[in-house]
Amino acid sequence: MKYSEKISNGLNNLLVRNYDAEKGFKLAMDKIDNPTINTFLKDRASQRGEFAQELKSEILQYGELPEKVGSLKGDMHRAWMNLKSAVASNEKEQLLEEVERGEKASLEEYNEILNDRDVVLPPSTESMLKRHRDAIKSSLTVANIHERIA
Repeated sequence: MKYSEKISNGLNNLLVRNYDAEKGFKLAMDKIDNPTINTFLKDRASQRGEFAQELKSEILQYGELPEKVGSLKGDMHRAWMNLKSAVASNEKEQLLEEVERGEKASLEEYNEILNDRDVVLPPSTESMLKRHRDAIKSSLTVANIHERIA
């Protein structure tokens, strides 16, 4: 596997993760009737859309093709969010816990790529990924999502 292909494969994984996160935030926003929470979720969805655009541009710079849609795993997670909210008496809290779980998974995936010793990322790519990761981490630590806005 070519070096640029290995990097773009990792970036494509993050791209799909961001597509999934954006859709998940929008789903939660549709299910929760709280202006403060909806503002938070809308901001996160928008942020993830921006991250996806940056990742697409980066992948194209490596001469590879970016993924166009989210993952089956993300679709299943959103279906689980729907099911939990349908049966839960505390729908808002359940949805926010799922959002938080998804954010933690995103954070892990960013860390895996940034800590992969087999690939040395170009400084611009590494900087972008660290910025994304730090923004996700910040939203988790500042928020502890469901505690901050519940």
